Amino acid sequence: MIQEKIKNLINEALDRLKIKKSDFILEHPEDLKNGDYSTNVAMVLAKKLKTNPKNLAVQIRDEINKNLPEEISKVEAAGNGFINFYLPHKFFSESIEKILSTGGGSALGGNNMFAGKRVMVEYTDPNPFKPFHIGHLMTNAIGESIARILEHSDATVSRANYQGDVGLHVAKAIWGLLQDEKLQGKSGSTAEQSANIGVAYALGAEAYEKNAKTKIDEINKKIYERSDKKINEIYDWGFEVTMKTFEDIYDMLGTQFDFYFLESVVAPSGRSIVKENVGKVFEKSNGAIVFKAEKRDPKLHTRVFITSQGLPTYEAKELGLTMEKFKTAPGMDLSIVITAQEQADYMRVVESALSIIHPEFQNKMLHITHGMMRFAGEKMSSRKGNVITGETLIQDTKMLVAEKMKDRSFDQDAEEKIISSVAVAAIKYSILKQSTGGNIIYDFDKSISFEGDSGPYLQYSYARANSVLEKAKSENILPDFEVLPAEITEVEKLLYKFPEVVSRSASEYEPHYIANYLIEVARAFNSFYGNTVIVDKKDKTSSYKVALTYAFTFVMKKGLHLLGIEAPTKM
Repeated sequence: MIQEKIKNLINEALDRLKIKKSDFILEHPEDLKNGDYSTNVAMVLAKKLKTNPKNLAVQIRDEINKNLPEEISKVEAAGNGFINFYLPHKFFSESIEKILSTGGGSALGGNNMFAGKRVMVEYTDPNPFKPFHIGHLMTNAIGESIARILEHSDATVSRANYQGDVGLHVAKAIWGLLQDEKLQGKSGSTAEQSANIGVAYALGAEAYEKNAKTKIDEINKKIYERSDKKINEIYDWGFEVTMKTFEDIYDMLGTQFDFYFLESVVAPSGRSIVKENVGKVFEKSNGAIVFKAEKRDPKLHTRVFITSQGLPTYEAKELGLTMEKFKTAPGMDLSIVITAQEQADYMRVVESALSIIHPEFQNKMLHITHGMMRFAGEKMSSRKGNVITGETLIQDTKMLVAEKMKDRSFDQDAEEKIISSVAVAAIKYSILKQSTGGNIIYDFDKSISFEGDSGPYLQYSYARANSVLEKAKSENILPDFEVLPAEITEVEKLLYKFPEVVSRSASEYEPHYIANYLIEVARAFNSFYGNTVIVDKKDKTSSYKVALTYAFTFVMKKGLHLLGIEAPTKM
């Protein structure tokens, strides 16, 4: 990459000036007028050398200019000691040519940062018998994007989903189903049956707090024991229905999982691991078994792994789950888990305990947390007055998109597909446009805007560029690099950065760098589109402008893919 060449130029100049090297920053200036790259090396070194940073910047600039390669058009000292690098016209046209040479395939923006690495990413994790809530949407969007970014960085990635198929939530749902046989109806669609189970769960959850605790606890015991025929029948039907509903949602979101881990399987495993390591890692306390993590790390605290009733806690189950993952994927280099922030504390304790039992896993576990989603101008209720689940958020957004696109003409199948992809883009981009740890304000209207900071805006920009290419084909104007426009466009000054952005996203596990970059590129292209006649047989530079448009579509489609968003050619 060009930034490595610039870093080498700087270090070679320092060697010739007999200045000891130090860490410095090389980045893109916010204002493109200040060059394509800028470094603070003079300011960093001036402090150590006790000299004026402006004068040192001039010295380093002059030394670089003595051996300036053709990849750099000029170098300037500016401000309080910055050194700015400008790239030549040829660099940008060649970068467009390189983008086109990839055909938009895996080489576009790819890197080998994770070459040879086997990575498992666990995300989404909805529980059967409960609604698919907004948190599941958030972890799905983040997890799927991270999985795709790592794949594009040459990792072998497997996708995992952890499901709570047993537990009190199941007993609450089954109690509710037993109160009203209509909720057990099997004549409706899978989605309708699943919705009825959600209603039953709400009934059970409310009753558990009021007057049905004993009965629901009894049902819970029977579920574990598989001792009641009627409850077994309801359980098997409910599990199948809710899991099928989840699969329909995954299909809409563009996710296919490789592994499903069940709580009923990992809980006994976790319990056994804890009991086997009492006295080594865990210790007994008031009838329970605990891990006093603060002995190992003062930032951590004591957590219960097995209760005084002998039941494994979330911590023990997580221990069993992690062990099950490493058994399922032997030789795995990294296990990534995406969850909400409230699970951060106990996950750190689990990782600490497991690293004592299996030191070889210590640097192979990564926990990424996300914030909460809130709604602009509304509380946690949908326009129908119901609590918003992940599924209703998708459906509500689809309704708004359908209303917005009602005057556009598509055949019915294409229309439904486009509406669905635009709704998913609206939600996913809203989640992915900021760093994963922050809370999100979801604005229904802004999220579906075709103008501004939104997923549909990115899709619309891509579709608009494709319409230009269709016109170019009809005019028989093919991409060519023979005659270049006199001016370098902002689009060119952004497109070549794509591999850098992907690399940064991969190294930091942060999709928002790609999301923000795509918005910047889309705005630049739309400005170019609005101020330039791209397809014009009389213009000798038209073929290059068409090539530039092709490059934009390649980068936009690949970038959207890395965010888990589809790129429709028409909207």
